[in-house]
Amino acid sequence: MTVLPCIEIETAPNPSAAVIWLHGLGADGNDFVPIIPQLNLSECPAIRFVFPSAPSMAVTVNGGYVMPAWYDITERDINAREDLAGIHKSAAAISQLIEREASRGIAYEKIILAGFSQGCAMSLQVGLRFPHRLAGIMALSGYLPLANSLALERSEANGKTPILMAHGVWDAVITLERAEASADILEKLGYQVDWNTYPMEHSLHPDELVDISRFLSAVLSKS
Repeated sequence: MTVLPCIEIETAPNPSAAVIWLHGLGADGNDFVPIIPQLNLSECPAIRFVFPSAPSMAVTVNGGYVMPAWYDITERDINAREDLAGIHKSAAAISQLIEREASRGIAYEKIILAGFSQGCAMSLQVGLRFPHRLAGIMALSGYLPLANSLALERSEANGKTPILMAHGVWDAVITLERAEASADILEKLGYQVDWNTYPMEHSLHPDELVDISRFLSAVLSKS
């Protein structure tokens, strides 16, 4: 399998931690690069931020328009019919990125999966099923995909992995109710969910950047 194209930013030489950050539908690996200088990483070790770009595909709900996407969306109701094959294909490519970081000397327990919108869905899909313990999962403005299969497919290694979930109360792309339902499912399965909401739509909020910084410091402590 060809490795996904990625933008990489290292906060200092010889990083000992990595954050693999997945963009949303129609964006690419450049999308979240500008926020790195806005994060307070003073309590973190050197981090390699990895921003992959999803392959381009025809997205049904957008009239078949070809755009970067982690999987197809067939209907406006994202609960109606999920793209199982597409999600599994992207999950394999994202898992390959985790393994590449491990091969470059980053311990699995120092790797975070982060994602926004579709990227959020993929970070939960991969992170909760990954066979090695990860440092954490940041699930931003998204939802839990393939929720009905998680109980059978989840990895015991990541049963206690911290999860930061963040969502806008005015989000019209992925409703607050959908995100809350995802958080409820995770909590009922015993996951440690740090749930946060912000006065925003489908975007990032300044207070959210503070919470992201706090989460990174907590799970990637220099000690």
